[in-house]
Amino acid sequence: MKVTARALNRATLARQLLLERQPIDVAEAVRRVVALQAQQPASPYLALWNRLTGFDAAALDAAYAGRRVVRSTLMRITLHVVHAEDYGPFREAMEPTLRGSRLGDPRFGESGLTVADAEALLPDLLKFAGSPRTAAEAMAWLGERLGSPVQPPAWQMLRQYAPLLHSPAGRPWSFSARLSYEAAAGVAVPAAPEVSARTLGILVRRYLAGFGPASVADIARFALVQRTRVKAALVTLDGEVEVLEGPDGRVLYDLPGAPRPDEETPAPPRLMAMWDSVLLAHDDRDRHIPPAYRPHVIRKNGDVLPTLLVDGRVAGVWRAVEGGIEATAFHPLPGEVWEALAGEARSLLALLGDREPEVYRRYGHWWGNMPGGEVRVLPAG
Repeated sequence: MKVTARALNRATLARQLLLERQPIDVAEAVRRVVALQAQQPASPYLALWNRLTGFDAAALDAAYAGRRVVRSTLMRITLHVVHAEDYGPFREAMEPTLRGSRLGDPRFGESGLTVADAEALLPDLLKFAGSPRTAAEAMAWLGERLGSPVQPPAWQMLRQYAPLLHSPAGRPWSFSARLSYEAAAGVAVPAAPEVSARTLGILVRRYLAGFGPASVADIARFALVQRTRVKAALVTLDGEVEVLEGPDGRVLYDLPGAPRPDEETPAPPRLMAMWDSVLLAHDDRDRHIPPAYRPHVIRKNGDVLPTLLVDGRVAGVWRAVEGGIEATAFHPLPGEVWEALAGEARSLLALLGDREPEVYRRYGHWWGNMPGGEVRVLPAG
């Protein structure tokens, strides 16, 4: 069966709850969409606001506090929020990538520590982090164990490799600037190769449910794992996946019965969060980002700006400014789209409230070289 580019777009939007907001629990929503990018604490809240009916930020606060959803370094070696029950298999699936990238990082080796040192330290470090510990506390503990101070880059690499969760605390958005870390229960480090292979199959299946249909390259890009590992994982899923043909002839994989709406299904306008997963989950970024707009949306340093999603594809960017939401359209938009975006802006400003009315302000320098287009400030009322 051949799938068109527009049909791929609609399939992903449906699975990411972006065709219609859904009245479901926040933890279940996180499970449905697989993972939410979380480099900025506000982003998971904005991502869920885009996807859930009547989303209340306090509901995600409660899910964090109750450890029903957790935040840690996972796919693409970046911070993600995932369902608590998914963390273990996802972390084990990511073991080779996290181990190689963090313990193999020159900054770790330059500190004088070795991989063997890390392996020796980890069991006791995880016991020490049985309750939340600040970075200062963890570094002091490591210094006592090693007999000399630990360099901050070495601690950074170690904590990103270890199965440590970020502890929710403070405001805004349930995480303060002074982070604390706690050990994730029941996750073995290092995970045995056969465990990583098995759990990668779990991650691949969950990825297809949330972002498919997809190619081997798409899956590998989402997790930042070797394509050979993805191919091996797909073999373990023999009988559980079906093979499709993409618009350019690429081989795509999907779960039988997974949502694939008609390609003419309407996709309502959305104001997407920074680093929203839907823009980063495929090697084929054209699924949601027109090639001409990609350099303006995904910056060279990895920042992914908050975008206008119109008809399922990026049409511009937005930022919070005094007086409302400033929307910059990269191409002309019809009046009804602007009206819909204005409604989204009113809802978003209500969500931001007194938590962070100028969300993402620190990234405002990127607006200095946006392509020509229409700019409107969408007010709160």
